[in-house]
Amino acid sequence: MSSSDSATATLPAVVIGAGLAGLTVALQLAADRQVIVLAKRTLEEGATAWAQGGIVGVLGDDDSVDSHVRDTQDAGAGLVDEHTARFIAEQSARAIEWLVAAGVPFSSDPDGPLGLHLTREGGHAVRRIAHAADATGKAIHDALLEQARRHPRISLRERWMAVDLVTERHVHQPDGSAQCWGVYALDMNSRRVETLAASAVVLATGGVGKVYRYTSNPDTATGDGIAMAWRAGCRVGNMEFIQFHPTCLYHPQERSFLITEALRGEGAVLRLPNVDGEAGRFMPLHDARAELAPRDIVARAIDFEMKKHGVDHVWLDATHLGEAFLKAHFPTIHARCLQLGIDIARQPIPVVPAAHYTCGGVVTDLDGRTDLPGLYAVGETTYTGLHGANRLASNSLLECVVLGRTCALAIAAAARRPQPSLPPWDESQVEDADEQVVISHNWDELRLLMWNYVGIVRTTKRLERALHRIKLLRDEIEEYYANFRVTRDLLELRNLVVCAELIVQSALRRHESRGLHYSRDFPNALPVSFPTVLIRPARSDRRRVK
Repeated sequence: MSSSDSATATLPAVVIGAGLAGLTVALQLAADRQVIVLAKRTLEEGATAWAQGGIVGVLGDDDSVDSHVRDTQDAGAGLVDEHTARFIAEQSARAIEWLVAAGVPFSSDPDGPLGLHLTREGGHAVRRIAHAADATGKAIHDALLEQARRHPRISLRERWMAVDLVTERHVHQPDGSAQCWGVYALDMNSRRVETLAASAVVLATGGVGKVYRYTSNPDTATGDGIAMAWRAGCRVGNMEFIQFHPTCLYHPQERSFLITEALRGEGAVLRLPNVDGEAGRFMPLHDARAELAPRDIVARAIDFEMKKHGVDHVWLDATHLGEAFLKAHFPTIHARCLQLGIDIARQPIPVVPAAHYTCGGVVTDLDGRTDLPGLYAVGETTYTGLHGANRLASNSLLECVVLGRTCALAIAAAARRPQPSLPPWDESQVEDADEQVVISHNWDELRLLMWNYVGIVRTTKRLERALHRIKLLRDEIEEYYANFRVTRDLLELRNLVVCAELIVQSALRRHESRGLHYSRDFPNALPVSFPTVLIRPARSDRRRVK
């Protein structure tokens, strides 16, 4: 081994994001090398810990891989890649076993497969959802985070935010090859941007829900990985398909609390306000599966009924399930609603749709490889073909585990490469911002126009107006970025406006209504349809490195 190869072998992998996808990669890859995990807020914050429902496992005698693939394809409205869906379904039992071995306290059933209680969610033909009551994401995240904290080869860094990837734009290579060599990252503890050289960089930053005014996502969901990969020249796919969860709690004190789909899976029904009993139910009028229809259908039905009747929300009624059942199976929802003055055992829950999941993202293969050698991506940041035009409930956590493990194996097997000298970040020509109100105003304007013009129901005119204003905002934000020291708010806004433009550009290219994309100008689905993949045009970005 040459000296350069030896030096490269000591470089850590940098994982950007500390949710399920990032921790899965880190724990698997730590057997091979040092791993640095960056969390832009605390390690406990992120979308994984907010996931209530569960994770798919093809485990029961009444289930099969074929059945799960069919359900995934049905939900994905014709745009699911069958090879991807089958591979992930085939690995689902192994993924659940890995999590059980990691100490995840799933709800138990002595008579269930692997001793687990399985529930059912919308779009699934059978009970195949392993869960930890109604706080599955938190239970999984807590268990893996504890393992990562104890691992000697994993360095967990809180309040570190990636700024941009270090690529051939910054590093001159004699052969002109495009590669990812590391990442510029803002250490918010010291307020300095550091250059992190890496043997591989993994984007596991989650989705882009915060581009909308109403979302079930945590504040971390600002599309950082998608925007960085796009700026680095990677393709993105299916960005028009933003999943709006049908049932987010409607309450002035709680704008992001999700009411899990599993509640409808256990028999809760949707009703119009001020209409008693069965007369108030509306889902049977929209789909034969009623409350168990896929999320896009339920969300559109709620949106339609709210606009038709001029109401601010609808009711999700679970009172008939009984207090004991609700406390046992949905303790988090029961307790939180009770804190807000809603006793779900005796009162219906006010709910509205909210931006929930990004079905598109950075184009990768089943090993997490992107278009840029040295750069990988896993989880909600990606487009793998699994979710198609709409994600099937609880497939998201499964994708994180299955492809997180294959990604780690691919990185470990990749050939070592000599590492060039990386240029430092240069802030000599910038100054401290004196008008933070500009960032706040642009943030609010962007999220509002996305909600009003690029929401559940779209038109070409609305999309064109949104695109025009987004481009103006993008130019304003880039000018601000070029002249002032970076902050988390500025970086998040810069990433959000990139993702907003990608969503609108993708939506304008789809001349049909399919899955999560519904256009009044093109209300029918085409006989043959394809994913929307955008290729970044060549352009020079403002950058601040010597």
